[in-house]
Formats: sequence, C-alpha cells, structure tokens
Amino acid sequence: MERPHTGASEASVSHGHHASHSHSHHRRSSSHATDHRPSRVATKEHHRDPHLDVNMPYRTLTADANLAEYETENPMGEIPGPMEPGSRKQYKLVTFVSNDPENPKNWSKAYKWYVTMVVAITCFVVAFASAVITADIESPAKEFGVSEEVSLLAITLFVIGFGVGPMIFAPLSEVYGRRIIYGSTLLLAVVFIIPCAVSKNIETLLVCRALDGIAFSAPMTLVGGTLADLWRNEERGVPMAAFSAAPFIGPAIGPLAGGYIAERLGWRWLYWIQLILAGVVWVLITFTVPETYAPTILQKRAARLRKETGESDHVTEQDLDLRPLGERMRLFLIRPLQLLFQELIVFLISLYMSVLYGLLYMFFLAYPIVYQKHKGYSAGKTGLMFIPLAVGVILSAACAPLVNRHYLTLVRKYNGNPPAEMRLIPMMFSCWFIPIGLFIFAWSSYPELSWAGPAMGGFCVGFGFIFLYNSANNYLVDSYQHQAASALAAKTCIRSFWGAAVVLFTIQMYDRLGDQWASTLLAFIGLACCAIPFCFWKWGAQIRTRSKYAYSGDDDTSDEEAVGSSSDSTDVEKAPQQTNTAPH
Repeated sequence: MERPHTGASEASVSHGHHASHSHSHHRRSSSHATDHRPSRVATKEHHRDPHLDVNMPYRTLTADANLAEYETENPMGEIPGPMEPGSRKQYKLVTFVSNDPENPKNWSKAYKWYVTMVVAITCFVVAFASAVITADIESPAKEFGVSEEVSLLAITLFVIGFGVGPMIFAPLSEVYGRRIIYGSTLLLAVVFIIPCAVSKNIETLLVCRALDGIAFSAPMTLVGGTLADLWRNEERGVPMAAFSAAPFIGPAIGPLAGGYIAERLGWRWLYWIQLILAGVVWVLITFTVPETYAPTILQKRAARLRKETGESDHVTEQDLDLRPLGERMRLFLIRPLQLLFQELIVFLISLYMSVLYGLLYMFFLAYPIVYQKHKGYSAGKTGLMFIPLAVGVILSAACAPLVNRHYLTLVRKYNGNPPAEMRLIPMMFSCWFIPIGLFIFAWSSYPELSWAGPAMGGFCVGFGFIFLYNSANNYLVDSYQHQAASALAAKTCIRSFWGAAVVLFTIQMYDRLGDQWASTLLAFIGLACCAIPFCFWKWGAQIRTRSKYAYSGDDDTSDEEAVGSSSDSTDVEKAPQQTNTAPH
C-alpha cells in the first residue's frame, strides 16, 4: 500500500501540539476532506481545546491528524480522510460503527469493572513491590557483607526505574497499543524478580532490581490511560477514585506485610511474594484483558479491511504518518526536559511533587527508626503502624467525587471555561495536611509516648497526598493542553529521581538530627511548599501568558465552543479524569 508522508519535521510536530482552537476543531472535524494538510505555524496555544483527551496520540501523530477518527461512531465505519498523493481518490479513515462491540466504551459495565479492578490491582502490586523490601534492609546487608546504605540501593534503583520507564513506554503504547506493553514488561518484571530472590551477591540483587523498576514502571504508566479507554467522561468518577488510591495503598501495605514475612520467612521471601503477586497479575492482564486502545484496535481493523477488499484506501491516521519511530522517540525524550527546565509551572509543580514523593519514601525508613530502634517494636508490629496512612489515602480517594462535583459547579460558573487555577483549590486546602502530619509525627515520636501519635501523623499525610497529586496533575493538563503528556512525564521523571535519592540519606539524617528534629525539618520543607499553589493562584495566569508552551487563556471572550471544555481532560500517567489522576 502506498501511503503519503505527512511531511512533518521535528519542529512542526513539537509545536504542532499547540494548535489554536480553530485548528484543533478542524482536526477533529469529520469533514477533513482536503487534498493537503494545512501548514501549522509554530505558535503558542491561546484557545482551550474543548475536546481535549490527553490519552489520544498527540505525541505520536502530527498536529494535523484528525483525532475524531478515534472518538467517532459512524454507521458507515469510516469518515473522509485526506486525498491520496498523485490521485483524485480520497482516503477513508476507519472508525467504530454505531454501538460497536469492539469499542471498549461499549463493553458491559461488569466487564469494564473487571478490567478496571485487574489494572488497579496491577498498580497496587507494582507499588507494593517498591516498598515491601523496606521491612528488612539489614539482613541482605549482613549476608552480603555490605553497608546499610548499599543495601538501600535496592530501593533507590527501583524508584529510578519508575522515572526512566514512562519516558519510553508511554509513547510506545501510543504506537503499538497497551496490551503488548503490559504483557511484555510485566513478563520481564516477573523474570527479573527471580534473580533477586536467589541472588548470591549484592551486584546481582541491585542490577535486577533496577531492571525490575524500569519494567514495572510501564503498567503503572498505562493504567490511567486504560481506564480512559474504558469509561466515558461522565462515568469515570468512581473507577478513577478506586484506582487513584492503589499507588499509595501499595507502599503502605508493603511494609506491613513485609514485616511479618521477613520475621518468619527471611528477607528472600520479600522477593518471592513479589514474584507470586506479579505472576498472578501478568496472567490476568495477558490472558483476560484485551486491547483497549482505540487507535490500535482501528489500525488492525483497517489492515483487515485492506486485506479483505483489496483496496488501499482504508487507513487510520497512524497509517498516514511515516516518520521513523526513532525520530518520534527523540522528540518524546526531549520535550519533557524542555518543559521541565523552560516552564516555571512545570518546574515548581514537579518540585512540589518530588518533595512529597521523597517524604513518602522517607516514611518507609522513619517508621522503623521510630518504632523498631527506639520503641523496640518488631518488624511486623511496626508494619501495623502504616495502617492509618493507608486509611488516610482511602478516605481522600472517597472524597474525590465531592471535589469533582465542586469543580463542575465552577465549570458552570465560568460558562464551561474555568481558568486552570481553579484546579488549585483542592491543593490549597489539602497542602496543610502534610506539614501538620509531619509535625505530629515529629513531636509524638519520643520512645516513652504512645504509638498512636506518629501513626496519626501518618494518617494526615496519607489524607493529603491524593488531593495534592490529583490537583497537580489536573493543573498541568489544563495549563499545557496538548503538551500535557510531556509535562506529566517531566514531573514523573524528576519526582522519581528525588524519591530515589532521599532513601540514601534518611537514616543518616535521623541519626544526626534525632527523630524529632529530622521529622520537623521535613515538616518545614512541606510547609514552605504550601506557598506554591497560592503563588500560582495569584500569578499563574500571568506566567502562562509569558510561557512558550502553556495555554494562556482564550483571546475571544465569546468562544462558544469552549463550553464544556476542560472538565473532561484526563491524565495519561497515572489516572485520566479531572479530579482523579494517577500519581505516577
């Protein structure tokens, strides 16, 4: 089949995500029936895309791609495409037909809930694997004759993988679909857990742990997009609330279960339990969850139609893009770094999320210091102290629909086009829970005081986390529109690197400053970060106006097509819904 090259250069693609509203609307129009694709001037985006769904392949297609193909159910199963080169014949863009059974959004609610629970459990298992080994760091250090700091690298390298993997796997899933990425990466993760469990030296343990982190990052990255594939915008509230807690409950349950496992079975069973859980979710995802990504489903359908009819005009927008994968991958890796270091909003939000992520991993080491070293608790009993943290996470997830309902009132108040800063309201409320929880944890951690004080501090921290993460993700999505996937990737990358680093100096910090002042230092850092959402509330719009990439507000005050806009925006990294976005 002869397919036209879109003629897109790296520059045109990189700026193409910032189409104007009229271009964006044209791109989604089913009347995309011209014999050429309009050239796109590399300009700043001034208009909100009312149909924005960042789970669509903005990164892997040119700015002129007609994404309506993936969101339309047409009785004919096709909409007009561009003209074939050197011909008066027009391509037919393959779509879903009305009530198409292959469209994941048309699956039965029971099956959609089954798939939702499978991917949410997968997310839980990945988060569990990141934290379960914190229950016993000393045993492998003694067995291999290394320091505790070297043993802690098993956590650090795993978390670094969380930052590296999404930069590659997220765009690859837009090219090849979600199912193959899920199956292949989870299989690699399962395989590399085995050498960790039977390792004879620290080098084997650390190398395989790093590879596990990279492999496990893929399912964590794709889960939010999978849920967006399944659920329509108006249906996503409860599924996203259920999912958004999983990445935080996993790290809370990990030390709890790990404490008892390490006590009774030894540190190697901390890896065998990961193997069992990861093996189960790999089987479930590989053999019971079909492809959910609309572009991949339709691409296979187009190939089938070409074969059955012998006509080469049945295509998808992905078929019309002949840029080499290497060229596109270079762009995917460069753009997040550009946003991180050139955009103040991305940098500061990423910094705040990095601080919070670091605090979460510091907690995994602070609890054993406070309860095991100084209160004399066993590892298993110390794990029980994480229960209030998990309860706080669950309660905040349960409140997510209320936050969403409040945001919808703001959508109506602003005639469907609220400023991006409206996303900061939950953050401005919940940011105080983090320092409050840390101050409670700090000054109730004396050995002679009750166990309940530090545990209740953990409850406050857990309650604040999801509100902050969801607000941050939504603010980035609304601020950067079609660049949102890259902005979220930048946030994930720097957040993971910082979370990995703090593990290496937490024990020394507590040894030198003492339990109370070490935790107080963390509380003051969290308190200082509380200024970030308030600063963006006041100056965010001005910053976006001067930004090279950010959406800066509508130029036309009477833009009717903006009605019902960004309340439907979603998050590709973690959870794709306006108030329930994934932390990853």
